[in-house]
Amino acid sequence: MNTPTLTKVWDLPLRVFHWLLVIGFFVAYLTEDELLDIHVWAGYLVFGLLVFRLVWGFIGNRYARFASFLCSPMASIAYIKDVVALKPKRYLGHNPAGAAMIVLLLASLLMTVLTGFAVYGADQGAGPLASIGPANEDLWEELHELFANLTVALVVLHIAGVAVESFIHKENLAKAMVHGNKKPLDE
Repeated sequence: MNTPTLTKVWDLPLRVFHWLLVIGFFVAYLTEDELLDIHVWAGYLVFGLLVFRLVWGFIGNRYARFASFLCSPMASIAYIKDVVALKPKRYLGHNPAGAAMIVLLLASLLMTVLTGFAVYGADQGAGPLASIGPANEDLWEELHELFANLTVALVVLHIAGVAVESFIHKENLAKAMVHGNKKPLDE
């Protein structure tokens, strides 16, 4: 039996980013008010990871660079229609639906972190927005929860998309995000 040739797609920094982001976000989400120090530090971790990902989107390997996968919303919608028809093109890097998901997740996570900074500043007088004052604390809290819950919904959609793509293309994409390798396009 031939061992399939694999192509390195996801480099180590991107994979470490991905899994640390999963851990950081869910630690923050699950600790909330009960363990505020842990919640805050997990939020700082998520913020640092987002800054890293923005930089890595310009200097990372070919598949990590935004220029290699960002596309129009219409291309993402067309790709999703192909998925529904069970005839999507296979991509070695991110597909157009994955590209849209990356943008949505990064934006939602950034808004979650920024509104979290505002809540922490308004409620505790601490953090990068310590001077924000308590005037709009309830508004910041509502926005923070809205974006955190939106992020959870996007994560669920992301996992569903990974499962569907893995099934259609007979390739374990979650495993690929662990070891970084995928089947070449010609297989």
